[in-house]
Amino acid sequence: MNYLAYLLRKGKTFILFLSLLTIYSGSLFGQILEPVKWSYSTKIINDSVAELIFTATIDDKWHIYSQEVPPDGPRPTLFMFDKAGTYSLIGKASEPHAEEAYDEQMEMNLKFFSDKAVFKQKVKMLSNKPFTITGEVECQVCDDKSCILDVKSFSFSLPGSKKAKTQALVADATTTEADVESDTAAVAEQDAETDEAQLDVHEEYTADAFTGENKSLWWFFAQSFAWGLLAILTPCVFPMIPMTVSFFMKSGGKLQATVYGISIILIYVIFGVLVAVLFGADFGNWLSTHWIPNILFFLIFVIFAASFFGYFEIRMPSKLVNKSVAAEEKGGIIGTIFMALTLVLVSFSCTGPIVGVVVVQAVGGQIIKPIVGMLGFSLAFAIPFTLLAYFPSWLEKLPKSGGWLNTVKVVIGFIELAFAIKFLSVPDLTYHWGILDREIYIGLWIVIFTMMGFYLLGKIKFPHDSDYPVVKSFPRLMLIIATFAFVVYLIPGLWGAPLKGISGWLPPMETQDFDISTIVRENSGSGGSTISYNITEEPLYSKNTKFKLPHGLKGYFDLEQALRVSKELNKPLFVDFTGFGCTNCREMENRVWSDPKVLKRLRENFVIVALYVDDKSIEMPESEWYTNEDGRLIKLLGKKNAEIQIKQFGSNAQPYYLILDSDRTLMVEPRAYNLNINEFIDFLDRGAENYNKRHN
Repeated sequence: MNYLAYLLRKGKTFILFLSLLTIYSGSLFGQILEPVKWSYSTKIINDSVAELIFTATIDDKWHIYSQEVPPDGPRPTLFMFDKAGTYSLIGKASEPHAEEAYDEQMEMNLKFFSDKAVFKQKVKMLSNKPFTITGEVECQVCDDKSCILDVKSFSFSLPGSKKAKTQALVADATTTEADVESDTAAVAEQDAETDEAQLDVHEEYTADAFTGENKSLWWFFAQSFAWGLLAILTPCVFPMIPMTVSFFMKSGGKLQATVYGISIILIYVIFGVLVAVLFGADFGNWLSTHWIPNILFFLIFVIFAASFFGYFEIRMPSKLVNKSVAAEEKGGIIGTIFMALTLVLVSFSCTGPIVGVVVVQAVGGQIIKPIVGMLGFSLAFAIPFTLLAYFPSWLEKLPKSGGWLNTVKVVIGFIELAFAIKFLSVPDLTYHWGILDREIYIGLWIVIFTMMGFYLLGKIKFPHDSDYPVVKSFPRLMLIIATFAFVVYLIPGLWGAPLKGISGWLPPMETQDFDISTIVRENSGSGGSTISYNITEEPLYSKNTKFKLPHGLKGYFDLEQALRVSKELNKPLFVDFTGFGCTNCREMENRVWSDPKVLKRLRENFVIVALYVDDKSIEMPESEWYTNEDGRLIKLLGKKNAEIQIKQFGSNAQPYYLILDSDRTLMVEPRAYNLNINEFIDFLDRGAENYNKRHN
């Protein structure tokens, strides 16, 4: 290394430096990675409110995730505060404007931060003496090759509340109205400063309203626009187009038609604003994961579907509709606005369920998304009324009303029913109810869309269906073909086919009870003989369905137990440091572990242990709790596994693979994310060979 320094000082060629760096990289491979550095500061807002500032400085090519990620996504950034009676949190931590992109491995859009991110948490100081706030910040840090679960302790020193000090001196004093107003004004002022600072951090993503994070809003706008076009083709709306346009042609002309269309848009956008105000960003995480709203959405969508099938109608209160109709008589601009309101109210039985789809997708935590959704929906909904008033000759080209309108309505009902199952699946996964395993979910979709196909063929009738000739039109024929093709596509999913095209809508593969690909892999190359899975005792924590090895492999989830079995069987131990939110772990398992040669070696030559470092639910037996070097009590298995990887093996990136003997001695240099199958096979073979040389 001294010679390397000398060469660098003398300015020798960069090529030589890279060559030497390659030689020494093996010894540096297992070092602790720290791609994100946290710094902490405080800001006193007023006598009783302070702000804790968390600043993450992120290395080039690395990123951390937002606090808001889907339940089956990577680990979000979490701020975990130690409980104390000296303070209380005001809301949740604010975060800067996030980037957003589609993650091919997770098959979902994810929000993340790179370079720098500033999080701020307001607290109410309850103590009149100086005190300290402690806790941990946890985040998943990823680049294009690996992910790290980063956990850092934090500590903030606060001077105590002057107001609490005053109240302590005057026991019967009460907070005056002026004090409350002062606090509220100060907090509001600081909120404005916080928002400004957040915009500065990611200025390049706010220069345009639909860049960065809001790229996904374009797609949501397009979806909402499509739902608006679909709403036009319902029995409640389509017949009203020629009547409304004819009225404008006789009484008000193009100006009145324009006001009518703009009024429709404003009514729906105002509704979107109300949704944003009522639900807001802080409500999104609870709404997307808790069982109460998801069960409610499930029931609402089932009711909507039943309404579209014609079993009953959902209508606005007649008094509200009558008042709107009466207001139309005022004429002029005001009368036209109330005509638009009447259309919205009267058509609610058809548009309400469709608007519900847009709203449910919109209330996932973004303030602007409900407004964008309603803008897209209402724009598509209003266009026909306005355009046909400008070009009345187009009316003659419109198809006549008839049974086909009810067919559109029923088809939407089937789609609503499929959506309903998705909402039931969310709490089923989050709370581990085990009701909707993957094959049950797929089976329900197969039944729903098969019935939809038979309905389009005329084999099933609903209450309001007419004797519409079967397959009279080419579009109907194409829809029938597409429906049954989708059903055929779904069927292999019952036996474990990945169905990548819709995997984001399905429960994860781990919930599949019968996976034929796993059975084939387990028996490949065995010649029908029984394969040894190197299991001598029941794996600890195996009853928890979240802990599973891929491809039907058998193993353990506790290092001490696996070491004991390794010694008993005299076989090397294959250690897999992994995580539920580790996309690279899943890619290694799907593209490398799945190779028959790799699977054969893992099954026959090793005792396997999977150590999940990000689990937040599994608590170890009380006898195994311990206090770490930082003085924190470790109760959770995930915390213990993370500390083992960092303190015993000098790494904090996942995936991270080791081959050990029962004395915890490395048999071969560790291995991380690398999709080269032959190199992974060589890693396994060298580890097994070195173990045999040492112990046999």
